[in-house]
Amino acid sequence: MSDDNHGGMGERGVSRPMAHGSGDHDGGDGGDGSMSPGQREKMLHMHHKKTLWCYWTVILLGLWTMSAPFTFGYLGEAADLGREVWMSDNVRIWGMVASEIISGLVLVVFGWRSLKPGRPISQWICCFAGIWLSAAPLLLWSPNAAAYLNATVVGALVIALTILIPGMPNMIMYMKMGGDLPKGWSYNPSSWAQRSVMIGLGFLGWLVSRYLGAFQLGYIDHMWDPFFGEGSRKVLMSNMSHMWPISDAGLGAFSYTFEFLMGWMGAPSRWRTMPWMVTFFGILVIPLGLTHILLVISQPVIVGYWCTMCLLAAAIMLPMIPLEVDEVIAMGQHVKRRVDAGEPFWRVFWKGGDASEAGQDERSPEFIEFHDRPLEVTKAAFWGMSWSWWLAACTAIGIWLMFAPTVFGFEKTIPADIHHLGGALIVTTSVISMGEVIRRGRYVNLLLGLIVGVGPWLFSGIGVTASILASVAGALVIGLSLPLGPIRESYGSWNKRISNDPTDTPSPSRHAGAEPQHA
Repeated sequence: MSDDNHGGMGERGVSRPMAHGSGDHDGGDGGDGSMSPGQREKMLHMHHKKTLWCYWTVILLGLWTMSAPFTFGYLGEAADLGREVWMSDNVRIWGMVASEIISGLVLVVFGWRSLKPGRPISQWICCFAGIWLSAAPLLLWSPNAAAYLNATVVGALVIALTILIPGMPNMIMYMKMGGDLPKGWSYNPSSWAQRSVMIGLGFLGWLVSRYLGAFQLGYIDHMWDPFFGEGSRKVLMSNMSHMWPISDAGLGAFSYTFEFLMGWMGAPSRWRTMPWMVTFFGILVIPLGLTHILLVISQPVIVGYWCTMCLLAAAIMLPMIPLEVDEVIAMGQHVKRRVDAGEPFWRVFWKGGDASEAGQDERSPEFIEFHDRPLEVTKAAFWGMSWSWWLAACTAIGIWLMFAPTVFGFEKTIPADIHHLGGALIVTTSVISMGEVIRRGRYVNLLLGLIVGVGPWLFSGIGVTASILASVAGALVIGLSLPLGPIRESYGSWNKRISNDPTDTPSPSRHAGAEPQHA
């Protein structure tokens, strides 16, 4: 569906005036629904009037932030970190005080300037002040919980009020109107249904990581762990954790803040209108998410203990990777086609390319109907990630391998490390490979299955029965990773990269609303 009625949520921010103005004005550039510079300027002023409350709220938040150090007791005793950091307690305290006062002043001044339309630099300065507020408690080792809570919440609100609710500053002046279905695709990977899962998982990850960060920053003394007892404390206070100059759990919360907020950014056509944003979002979710997962699964090997909440944070991140890859691929296809057509790369990257190739998404359900049609909307949220019994079985085997050392009593041995790492990596590979566009990733399981099946026989400390079971598990993983599994959607030119056999990829005509396959 087009940007103007996509689930009701498409009418927020910059998509609202562009949508309503796309075909209702005379005197456009070419009679094709585009608008002249004068019409865009008029639309910018109209939109600014409707979102003026955002900038007034930014000013009020600036005043709130300046008063926070004196209201919430920043000048009191600093929390005990349980480790050495690069600054004294006095520097931590006064650093946060200065940060809040200066940031608040910036919000007041540039929030005031943003009251007048056509001042994108002022809006971006406010946005970056919000980003700094989110990061400052980590960089300055915030002395108390109130300072951490206030800065991170206000920071998130400022980001939302400057670039999410009103939309990208001045985007109305250059946004190319058009459809929201990628060429040759059977669904829109930027639809609100698709993004809803990312937003929900990002928020859950934010909550979990904030809890872990609160322990590392000294705000709470006890870390709840229903399975591994003191394991969580030992992991969070380990040398592995302390090698970071800031709280690694707090850094995770900072990352989840952006993953949560960036899920709201842009209209359902953002794969073509905001390539830069999809790129940064993809970097945040895919390589950085993988790094986060790998650090968590290495804990029993490096530290010797598991951490329940750390595992939960990694489990939340895991499905976000296959759910985001498709949007990145759609964006990459669009950028490549526009550059091949002669458009400058950087202009396409920052402002989007010609929209003539995009179709209309008539398949995605209205997100506003979630209350009445929860099943249909939920199914649409997972288009592009198909359930494969083969990969599900690999996931179950991987989980069993992770806990086999405890069951058979050979912990703290090299075979145990092989089981822990191999099992966790099999789970990671299997879940990520359920994303249809990266189904070939399942072949990584062939190597992992071989390592798990052969490795335990090469080292002492494990019994014959456990070694045989490991070999059986490895062989099963290899066998189960060979079938392609179901591919239910179409991805334009990416179809041929999903399988070596072109007959394994679906025809886009099987779905209502899909466009014909283009060469």
